[in-house]
Amino acid sequence: MKQYVIDELRPWEYEKIKACLDERFFHGSVEGIYWIPIIHEILTGCQVEHVSCQPFYFALEITETRLSCELLVRTKNRVRCDCMGYATELQRNWLIQLIDSIFNELQIKT
Repeated sequence: MKQYVIDELRPWEYEKIKACLDERFFHGSVEGIYWIPIIHEILTGCQVEHVSCQPFYFALEITETRLSCELLVRTKNRVRCDCMGYATELQRNWLIQLIDSIFNELQIKT
């Protein structure tokens, strides 16, 4: 699985990041898993056409020592579809910039 990973988090960093994620993103039934909605402007043509599969998400997992984001575009509406797959370069860069901006906002150095 392709991922964007930030590891070696300190306990206080974990608490700040988790609080921020709790405020901003939907978290599922599994502790530490969050769903980051992908903005419409960066969807592929296929993803735009698949209205019934929308919205699309990236999955993020945080533990006490690491944060990892799958670089897989997912939908909660289906298990398999042509519109799901690894992020495009634009989508990947958007996700990395989003995570990096959260770290900057929280004044956490990576």
